[in-house]
Amino acid sequence: MYQIVKRKQLTTNIYLMDVEARRVAASCQPGQFVIVRADEKGERIPLTICDYDRQKGTVTIVFQCVGAATQMMAQLQEGDAFHDFVGPLGRPSELVNESLEELKKKRILFVAGGVGAAPVYPQVKWLHERGVAADVIVGSKTKDLLILEKEMESVAGNLYVTTDDGSYGRSGMVTQTLKDLVAEGKQYDLCIAIGPMIMMKFMCLLTKELGIPTVVSLNPIMVDGTGMCGACRVTVGGEVKFACVDGPEFDGHLVNFDEAMRRQQIYKTEEGRAMLKLTEGNTHHGGCGQCG
Repeated sequence: MYQIVKRKQLTTNIYLMDVEARRVAASCQPGQFVIVRADEKGERIPLTICDYDRQKGTVTIVFQCVGAATQMMAQLQEGDAFHDFVGPLGRPSELVNESLEELKKKRILFVAGGVGAAPVYPQVKWLHERGVAADVIVGSKTKDLLILEKEMESVAGNLYVTTDDGSYGRSGMVTQTLKDLVAEGKQYDLCIAIGPMIMMKFMCLLTKELGIPTVVSLNPIMVDGTGMCGACRVTVGGEVKFACVDGPEFDGHLVNFDEAMRRQQIYKTEEGRAMLKLTEGNTHHGGCGQCG
């Protein structure tokens, strides 16, 4: 059992929890994720690691209530425990494998949409701890849905907050903020965008036009977290990949977002899942050993 040592409600339906999971905390890296289950009959939920404390042995997760399983998680209190807390899973951010000298030469921009601020934060914090300053754009629909602003401000080189309705910070989409920054003379060598699929799609269209290499995290399309369900099958550069076992981070300019979002809709029904399995054959699964 994995005890919840801290619970905080960030917005009306977004929660933060620190969970005691010493083995995960000892080895996880920015960009990786965990799979949690509230109880032995609960649904498996993949969640990107928001933060970790190796000394305390805790891992921080942030989740939004979108269904029965996450609603059950939201009802857990400090002192309660998760039945399963499996990880770290997925590949770490490519940043952790680069030399510090090369990282310090790069002008890096992070773009976080909605709950995407949670997986962006540990990467910006990791860079900050190594003396690398990165700019961050955080976007949300309204001020009430904005999360981790103070935490992000403490580790970002420059933080730009924007809301779709203009209720706080800049007004408009994150893409507009990037356009404004470039118009003001800002230049970037790398963009890392994490958030809803539609946001990442349009951010990648813009950064491709601007000539900025872009990395995206496809955690939003993961379901099982092992490649066996086929939910996160995606085409990247013409090749079949699975977000949970090959990612979750990919070259955003090579991701077929339209196909991925279309599959998300089809996957929601049992009939749709059966059709995908039939039409995709042995490329439907990524971690079951059936694929070439």
